[in-house]
Amino acid sequence: MPRPVMPRPVTPRPVTPRPVIALVLLAIIAAFSFQAGSTNAAEATPFAWIQLAPGGAEARAATSLGHCPFLTIDGRVTPMQTRAPADGAFPLTICQLKLPPATRRVSLGGTALPLPKGPPQRILVFGDTGCRVKADLIQDCNDPRRWPFALVARLAAARHPDLVIHVGDYYYRESPCPPGERGCAGGPFGDNWPTWRAEFFDPAKPLLAQAPWVFVRGNHEACGRGGPGWFRLLDAGPAPLVCPAASAPFKVDLGDLNLYILDSADADDRDPKPARVARFAGQLSALGADLAHGRGWIVTHRPFWGLTPVARLGPIGPFEVAINQTEQAAVAGRDLDGVQMVVSGHIHHFASFDFGPSRPAQLIAGTGGDIGEDADTARVRDDQVDIDGQSAERMTFERFGYFLLDRAGADWVGTFRDIDDHLVAQCRLHERRLHCEAARPKG
Repeated sequence: MPRPVMPRPVTPRPVTPRPVIALVLLAIIAAFSFQAGSTNAAEATPFAWIQLAPGGAEARAATSLGHCPFLTIDGRVTPMQTRAPADGAFPLTICQLKLPPATRRVSLGGTALPLPKGPPQRILVFGDTGCRVKADLIQDCNDPRRWPFALVARLAAARHPDLVIHVGDYYYRESPCPPGERGCAGGPFGDNWPTWRAEFFDPAKPLLAQAPWVFVRGNHEACGRGGPGWFRLLDAGPAPLVCPAASAPFKVDLGDLNLYILDSADADDRDPKPARVARFAGQLSALGADLAHGRGWIVTHRPFWGLTPVARLGPIGPFEVAINQTEQAAVAGRDLDGVQMVVSGHIHHFASFDFGPSRPAQLIAGTGGDIGEDADTARVRDDQVDIDGQSAERMTFERFGYFLLDRAGADWVGTFRDIDDHLVAQCRLHERRLHCEAARPKG
């Protein structure tokens, strides 16, 4: 009798559960979508930058997307947060994201953003960069040598600073261009995105890609002028303030050096009203004991100690008026032993004041692009001046350009270069002594 044929056992093939298949497909779609979205985000986000704020570095971006783009932070994809939604005057959404302290790499749409590199070795300082169009004061915004901010930014970026300090005054195109004025014809005006883009973001683009920034509020960003744009775009606070308002003081920790950022937009140069003195003194008090016992620089738009040229007096040089009476009243009797130097702009020239060890040095670098005073001169002048009850060694001149500070041990060595990239002045900051002199000719 034949043996019965037994059927061979069939080993069932493993069946992938449908939910797992769906998750895999979603992951693949998400990867392709993110890659495409990154490209779209880069195209729709023309400006992204890193700025230093309370608590560390922060990424910002201006985008025409209907939402904020994603950042890739050390390989992890993280969405940015809305700082200010688009509106009629500012049709781009402004986005922000605080970066973790140990962040090593951050990019948007495949483009790397410049992170702080530990204690900076090279710091760029300039300010007063916009193109003046107000009533009958018309600067030629279309001539790159008469309004050279784009040239200054490009030359400075080629020097590879580790940090950029803008000492304020970005917004100058306050009035419509008068008929027949070729220098500003067709240009934007008013506190809106087209103006801020033309005044700052377009010309600054090489430097925004080069290094993180510290932004300081100037008097042109006061609430009756460019204040709303300032608070929306550049103020270091966590959300835009609504005018009337002031930027909060804060400290930037650079390792062995602190920057103390103060808002002097409303600190009147010659009229020290008690309420304004009290407000500025309150900012100093908010920084606590650092000003007395730390090691750093005060960074504020209006200089504590400066001389504004107001009339030309022939070969002996301009007649000058001392400023700033509001700030001087606020710091009178205050312990500033932890402050080496005050870094400012406001006066559209370069100047250094060395008061000796008893007072912080004063540096002024309002040379980024706006026109200077008619009474000022491009000639380098060294002299002894008296200001706010104390004598100082002063060096000054009026030229467009930028100032670099390079670390030299415990000191800083400074160089000022003009828009032809020629060396004009050299400085050294040792403790509180800031000595500057005209650059010596080669050969």
